[in-house]
Amino acid sequence: MAGLQLKSLRKSYGEVEVIKGVDLSIDNGEFVVFVGPSGCGKSTLLRMIAGLEDISGGELVIGDRVVNEVEPRDRGIAMVFQSYALYPHMTVYDNVGFGLKLAKTPKDVRDKKIRDAARVLQMEHLLDRKPSQLSGGQRQRVAIGRAIVRQPEVFLFDEPLSNLDAALRVETRMEIAKLHNDLGTTMIYVTHDQVEAMTLADKIVVLDGGVVQQVGSPIELYQRPANLFVAGFIGSPKMNFFRVTVDAVNGNSVSVSSNDLAATTVAVAKPTLKPGETVTLGVRPHALRQSDNGGVVGRVLLVERLGNETNISVTLPSGTMLMAVLDGDRALHSGESIVLAFDAGDALLFDGAGQAL
Repeated sequence: MAGLQLKSLRKSYGEVEVIKGVDLSIDNGEFVVFVGPSGCGKSTLLRMIAGLEDISGGELVIGDRVVNEVEPRDRGIAMVFQSYALYPHMTVYDNVGFGLKLAKTPKDVRDKKIRDAARVLQMEHLLDRKPSQLSGGQRQRVAIGRAIVRQPEVFLFDEPLSNLDAALRVETRMEIAKLHNDLGTTMIYVTHDQVEAMTLADKIVVLDGGVVQQVGSPIELYQRPANLFVAGFIGSPKMNFFRVTVDAVNGNSVSVSSNDLAATTVAVAKPTLKPGETVTLGVRPHALRQSDNGGVVGRVLLVERLGNETNISVTLPSGTMLMAVLDGDRALHSGESIVLAFDAGDALLFDGAGQAL
């Protein structure tokens, strides 16, 4: 096992800089997830760690070695791609052990490693099958098994569940989490799916435009997002945002209001605001509840009755859309008026630059 240090890591294609000075420390045995929208640089960063992309600037340390110029095969890493990339004419046994065969690993050692990996992934009964006889989830397990037999210091996963249906994604996600618990190896996982990030990660790295927006545990990022981007990206459904005006500042509390929101007082750590300033107030859909005297009044646009909860889209007086997740089954109808409330402790304030206060 090994930890990693990314020191001012940069990647440019000509004059276009796509990774803009990433500094990151990954501890030995940690499960770290890179998450962000398409084009944010997460896969490029992973490929730089793997050695599949040259590093334009900065330093990459794996264990105690600077590996900027080290060949991929000598970095002590193994990578699982979105594509399974299995040889169709080979059995599962031969696919898993192909890299070891190329490395001229003795047959008895190779056999033990293949069968050990198959046992860990619960696919011993699949060893004689060919890829065409496997489901998508089973093929992904074979690809993971091929990585396990190399006994790498670091596992890299590049959106490995993207080709699976919803049920298989959940199942395979659980298998990857169990694999990390069993092996205790450092794992870096790239996904655009923030649910995968929240359920798998010890630490999440949120990227946007080649820049790290925030690093922290899943609950840290959910409860204390550093800025508007992280607040809107982490959490499903996404956070609701109100453009509000500061009415008063008293000690560590700020009173705000807007056409869509009655006066609300929110506690802030550093009250640097002044009356009259325009800021953003964020409230998660799950924090909203139906009430007779709430501070948000709107009209129901869409109702999704899921049994255990009801998701509603609401149009506010300004035309802004809001999403609320209400407990239980609610017999609401499109077009009717609704009043919503939330606790001030569940609200977050962001300054004019989008930074959390």
